[in-house]
Amino acid sequence: MKKISIVAIATIMVIGSMFTSCEAVKNTNKTQRGAGIGAVAGAVLGGVLGNNLGKGGNGAMGAVLGGVVGGVAGGVIGNKMDKQARQIDQVLPGAEVVRVGEGIKLVLNENAVRFDTNKSSLTAAAKANLDKLVPVFAEYPDTNITIYGYTDNTGAADYNLKLSGERAGAVKSYLNSKGVSSSRFQVTGLGIADPIASNETLEGRSQNRRVEFAITANDKMIKDAEAESKK
Repeated sequence: MKKISIVAIATIMVIGSMFTSCEAVKNTNKTQRGAGIGAVAGAVLGGVLGNNLGKGGNGAMGAVLGGVVGGVAGGVIGNKMDKQARQIDQVLPGAEVVRVGEGIKLVLNENAVRFDTNKSSLTAAAKANLDKLVPVFAEYPDTNITIYGYTDNTGAADYNLKLSGERAGAVKSYLNSKGVSSSRFQVTGLGIADPIASNETLEGRSQNRRVEFAITANDKMIKDAEAESKK
């Protein structure tokens, strides 16, 4: 019980210091925010948050929180992520772009990335929207990108889990075909998990059918940031 209590307290402390509001997460500059997290505390507590949120659901949020580096190096990474997030928002203004810690959570609903019913094939409109991300991903090559597929709760859970994984894989394959290295990607299907709206309505189910991206620093970006922080 003590261990669980400590994890809960640590989570509250980090959330309190990093996220004063949802708007702060989306809009505030993360250079100072990243630098403000102690290097040890950032890494350890970021891992605690990532593990708990990632296992309990909310995969993209858990992934970006789990990648916290902290310290001055975290500030350097945060500055790069600020720039990348702004560019994504510019090319896909309808997408939900959330800056979290030292990463980016990107949510594309079915209006942005649509699939044929019960299939994993991308529509022409979906491909056109993904094309807009390619130059941004190319400009920031030192990031890892985890893609999460989601469905609504219509149909069997096992079927939806499989379909969501296939759809996440289709997004990866398409981006790879456009020149984004496959080594940067991981894909996960989460099926009906983590609903962001009620599955009781058509509108809610439409919102739950989505693809999320967790964009985090890779080892090279972290090492470069650490080297820059020592200058």
